Amino acid sequence: MFSNAGVVRWWFYCSILAACLSAVSVWATPPERHYTIGLSQCTTSDAWRQAMLAGMQKELSFYPNVTFRLKDARDNSTRQQQQIREFLKEGIDLLIVSANEAEPVTPVVEEVFNRGIPVVILDRRTTSKLYTAYVGGNNVEVGEAAGHYIGSLLRGHGNVLEIQGLAGASPAVDRHRGLVKALASYPGVHQLTPVHGDWKRPSVVQNLPAVLRAHPEVNLIFAHNDRMALGAYQVCKQLGLDHRVRVVGVDGLPGPHGGIQFVQDGVLTATLLYPPGGEEAIRTAMKILQHQLYAKENVLGTMVIDSTNALTMKMQTEQLANQQQDIRRQQRLLQQQRDTYASQQTVLYGLAVALLIAAGLGLLAWRALRVNRRITRVLEGQNEEIRSQRNQIQEFAEQARVETEAKLRFFTNFSHELRTPLTLILGPVEEMLAPGSDLSAGQRHDLGLVRRNAQRLLQLVNQLMDFRKIDVGKMPVRATPGNLVSFVREIMDLFEKPVRQRGISLRFLPAEPAVNLSFDVNILDKVFFNLLSNALKFTRDQGIITVSIEPLPAEGSVRVSVEDTGRGISEQDRAHIFEWFYQGQQPGAQGSGMGLALALGLTRLHQGQLTFTTQTGEGSTFVVTLPLTLPEALLAPAATIAAPGAALADDELPRPLPEPAEVAEPAFATGQGRDALVLIIEDNLEVNAFLAQKLRPHFQVRTALDGDTGLRLAAELIPDLVVCDVMLPGLSGLEIVARLKGDWRTSHVPIVLLTARGAPEQQVEGVQAGADLYLTKPFNPAFLLESLRTLLANRARQREHFRRELSVDTATVAPPQRVDQKFLADLTAIVEANLTRADLSVEDVARSLGISRVQLYRKVKAVLGTGVTDFIQSIRLTKARQLLLDDSLTIAEVAYQLGFSSPSYFSTSFKGRYQISPSDYRALHITPVG
Repeated sequence: MFSNAGVVRWWFYCSILAACLSAVSVWATPPERHYTIGLSQCTTSDAWRQAMLAGMQKELSFYPNVTFRLKDARDNSTRQQQQIREFLKEGIDLLIVSANEAEPVTPVVEEVFNRGIPVVILDRRTTSKLYTAYVGGNNVEVGEAAGHYIGSLLRGHGNVLEIQGLAGASPAVDRHRGLVKALASYPGVHQLTPVHGDWKRPSVVQNLPAVLRAHPEVNLIFAHNDRMALGAYQVCKQLGLDHRVRVVGVDGLPGPHGGIQFVQDGVLTATLLYPPGGEEAIRTAMKILQHQLYAKENVLGTMVIDSTNALTMKMQTEQLANQQQDIRRQQRLLQQQRDTYASQQTVLYGLAVALLIAAGLGLLAWRALRVNRRITRVLEGQNEEIRSQRNQIQEFAEQARVETEAKLRFFTNFSHELRTPLTLILGPVEEMLAPGSDLSAGQRHDLGLVRRNAQRLLQLVNQLMDFRKIDVGKMPVRATPGNLVSFVREIMDLFEKPVRQRGISLRFLPAEPAVNLSFDVNILDKVFFNLLSNALKFTRDQGIITVSIEPLPAEGSVRVSVEDTGRGISEQDRAHIFEWFYQGQQPGAQGSGMGLALALGLTRLHQGQLTFTTQTGEGSTFVVTLPLTLPEALLAPAATIAAPGAALADDELPRPLPEPAEVAEPAFATGQGRDALVLIIEDNLEVNAFLAQKLRPHFQVRTALDGDTGLRLAAELIPDLVVCDVMLPGLSGLEIVARLKGDWRTSHVPIVLLTARGAPEQQVEGVQAGADLYLTKPFNPAFLLESLRTLLANRARQREHFRRELSVDTATVAPPQRVDQKFLADLTAIVEANLTRADLSVEDVARSLGISRVQLYRKVKAVLGTGVTDFIQSIRLTKARQLLLDDSLTIAEVAYQLGFSSPSYFSTSFKGRYQISPSDYRALHITPVG
C-alpha cells in the first residue's frame, strides 16, 4: 500500500509526464514542406518585365512556404548562363527561365532538366524540348491579331510601317510573321521596309525621323512593344504628324505608364495585350512541386485594346488590384489569428508546465534574489563607469565638432583669400594676352597656360565656396520663370569647340520645343555644366553625348538626361561617386572629386533628384529630375526677376527725379566749389549733424542714418562725394563701398570711410573694398575738409582727361581698364554705330544702354562735365575732321553721313567748335596737286 505522501508524489510525476507528452505531440507535428524557386530573368529594366515580377510576387503571397530568388542577367546571355549554374550550386527545387537569347541558354537549361530539377520556360522558348512546362503568349497570334485590326482600322487601304524588336529575337520574328500573314488578306494595305529597334524607346527616337521624312505616305506605325510605340508617337508629334499617323503597340500593361493608359490618353490608337504570365508561371510551378496535374504547354491569349475597351480594361485591372489588396489584408488578419492561436496554445501548455515547476521556481527565485542583489551592486558600479565614459565621449564629440567647424571656417576663409591673388594673376595676364601685345608665340603659349590654370584654380575655389554654403545651409534658391530647353542649349553651346576637336557628336533631344518652369539659373548652370564636363571627360573620341529633356506632367516633374558612350563606372566606384573629394579608382578618373558631389547637393537644394545608370564598357546616363512647381519660399520676388546678364529696366532702378527737357538741362552738381553735392551716411545723430554743419558752408549736403537709405540716395542723386561710417545698421560701410564701386552709375564717386577701427589690417580692408580715403575717429575737421577738396580736384582732373581723350583725331575712347572707361567706351560705340541717323536722340542711346534718360545724363555730366547732346555733337564733329581729309567726299556728303540735318547746320556747328569752316579746314590740310 502507498502512503498519502507517496500517492501525492506519484500523481505529481504523472502530471509532469502527461504535460510533457502533450507538448511533444504538438511540437512533433511535421511542418509544411518548404520549397525554393529560382527565377533567371533576362532583364528587369522594362515595365513589362516588372509587371511579370509583380504578378509572381502576388501569386507567391498565397505560398508562405516558398523562398523566391531572382537573378537579373541585364540582357546578357553569358551572365544568364552563369547565374543558372549559380542556382544549381545554391540548390533550388524548381527553375523558371525567361531567356535573353534562345540558343546560348538552351544547353544550361537542358543540364538543369537532366539533373531532375523541374524547369518552367517563361515567355521566350528555348530551342530544345527538354523542359517541364512552358508559359507564355503566342507571338504569331499577336502579330495576326494586330494585322487584322490594322486592316480593319485602315479599311483595307493604307501604308503600314513596322518597328521590330531586337533583330533575330524570337518574339520579333514571330510577331512579324503573324503580321505579314494577316495583312495578306488586305491587298490594299502595303507594308514599308521595317525599322529595327532594340525594344527601347531611344532607338526609335533616333532612327525614326529619317524614315518618316523619306516616307511621308505612312498612315500607321505598328511597334512590337509599347515603349517603342511611345517613341514613335513622340517622333510623330515632333514632326507634326501625330494627327495623321496612328500608332499601335504591344503589351497592354496597366498603370499610369502602361499601354492601357496610353490608349485612354490618345497617345496610342491601340495596343495588343501580351500578358506577362507571372501568376501563371507560379501556379504551374506549384502544381509541379506539389505533384498535381499540369499542362506542359500554357499559351496565354491576346486581345486588342483600343478606345472602345481601354476604360473597361483599366477599371478591371484597378478592381483586381483592389481585390489583391483585400486578399493581402485578409491574409494578414488570418496570419494574426494563427499567430494568436499558436501563442495561446503555447501559453496553455506553458501554464501547465509552469504549475508543475512553480515550487522549484520559488526556491530558485529566493536564491536568484540574493544573486541579483549582488549583481545589481556590480551593475551599478559598471553603469556609473559607463555614464562617465559616455560623458567623456560627448565631450570628445563636442570638441571634435568645434574643431571641425574651426577647420571648415579656416578652410572657407582661406578659399576667400585665394580670390585676391587669383585676380592679381588673371588681370595682368589678360592684359598681356590682349590683341596687339608684342609677345612671341612661346610667350603667348606660356601665358595661356597660366591663364587656363588660374581659371581652373578659380573654378575650384568657387566649388569649395559652394560646398561650404551647402554644408552650412547658406545657399538660397532664387527661382525665376524661364525656358529650360533654351537654358540647357546655351550651356551646351559652351562645349561645341572641345567636342568638335575630339570628333564627339553632341546631340540635343528635347521632347518639346519649350519647357517653361521656375528654376534658379545660377544653381542649375553649375549642375548641368558639371554633368556635361564629366560626360566629355569620360567619352571616347568619336563618341556620342546625348542630352534629352522630357516633361512628365503626370508626375509633376521634368527629366533632363545626360548620356555618354564612355567606359562606364566601375563596380567599386558606383557607391562613392557622389561623395565629396572622391576621385575614383579607374585610370583617368583623377580630379578634384567635387563636380558630381556638388551637382548632387545643388540638385537636392533645388528640390530635385540626381540619379545615374551605367553599363561597364558602354557608358553612363545621369538623370536630373526637377519639379515643375517649387514652393513659394524658393521663388525670387517679382521685383528681382530679370534675364541673366541683361541690363536692368528703368522700373527696376531707383526712382529718378522728374526729368527735364533736353533743351533745358538743369545745372547738376559739377563737382567743384559750392555746387558739389556730398552725401553723409552716419547712424550717430550727433556725428551726422556735426559733419553736416562743418560741410554745408562749402558744399551741398544730404544725409542718411542707415546703409540702405544711403545706398538708395546715392543711386538717385549720384553725388560728387560720399562720406560713410563703417559700422552701420543694415548694410555696413564696406558693403556700401562695394556696391557703389560695382555700379557704373556711381563707380566714379569718391568715397571716404570713417571708423573707430584703427588697426592696420582693418584699414587695408577698407581700401581693398574700394574706399578712396580711410579716416579714423576722432578726426580733424580741417583735415577732412581739405581731403574732400583734394578728392574733388582729382576727380575734376580725371574728367578733363576723359574729355581730352574725346578730342583726339579718333572718336574711340582708349581700351577700358576701369568702370568709367568701360562706360565711355560703350557709350562711344553706340553713338558711332548710329552717326548716320539724324534723329538719334538721348532716349535712343539710353535705351541701348538699358537705363533711363535721366540716369544717362547724370552719369555723363559727372564724368565729362557736359551734356549727352553735346557729347554726341562732339563725336560727330571729331569724326568730321577725319572725313573732310577725304577729297572724294563733298562737304554735303560728309554732313549727311554724320547725321546732320543739312550742310548749312553742319558748317555752322563745325565753325562754332573749331573757329574755321569745313571748306577752309579742308583747304588748309589738303595740299593741292601740281
